[in-house]
Amino acid sequence: MAAEGEYESILCVKPDVNVYRIPPRASNRSYRAADWKLDTPDWSGRLRITAKGQVAYIKLEDKVSGELFAQAPIKEYPGVAVETVSDSSRYFVLRIQDDNGRSAFIGVGFGDRGDAFDFNVALQDHFKWVKQENEISKSAQLGDSGPKLDLGFKEGQTITLNIGQGKKRDKPRPQGSGGFGLLPPPPGGKIAPPPSLGSSNHNIVPQTGGTPTGCLLELDSSNSNTVVQSNPSSDLWGDFSAPASSVPAPSRPQETGNWIQF
Repeated sequence: MAAEGEYESILCVKPDVNVYRIPPRASNRSYRAADWKLDTPDWSGRLRITAKGQVAYIKLEDKVSGELFAQAPIKEYPGVAVETVSDSSRYFVLRIQDDNGRSAFIGVGFGDRGDAFDFNVALQDHFKWVKQENEISKSAQLGDSGPKLDLGFKEGQTITLNIGQGKKRDKPRPQGSGGFGLLPPPPGGKIAPPPSLGSSNHNIVPQTGGTPTGCLLELDSSNSNTVVQSNPSSDLWGDFSAPASSVPAPSRPQETGNWIQF
């Protein structure tokens, strides 16, 4: 029975339902609605399905006054309290009970198949919820009875925490291509100027137009050294000219009287 203090909820209400007296079942075969007097129902009224706790109640009430005609307590579905017939989906067999515990079997039928479908689904949903509640309660009982994990410190037990004493990681040095590092430039050294394009294998002596006070520079080349003589007012490197061996000697005009020969 439902415990005291639980509220009653309404699961389904159908305004039109017919009630039939059914003959006693002579064998174990299922009920058939064709054996009932479907044209002349014994009672007509309203059907309500309510739930109080895990027990559902099918109540047959008067349409106008709401007076209770009969009710059937349902503790499981499908079960003995509610059975379907073999020849129709709109008719069911209910086991009704009175306050004294006496029971009887009656037939109920709906004029619309949609009403019969709602009646069936309301009972299925309720007992599906009951099954879930039972599984939750069982799992809770098993959890309480099982051994509990003690994560507390025992008497005299201590722990040590090292904060801010992590090892420093050396930063990786950047490497050039091929896995070798870049060499730094020589300290305090001067970079020699590049050799001239025309001084590959010859010594170049440019023409001088002033005093021989030029500076000698040692230029790195592939096969020889180049000596450059420049004017004091010229650029630091001077002007390079063609090799002396390739410059022809200037021709001097010969004086034969007053005529100049070419």
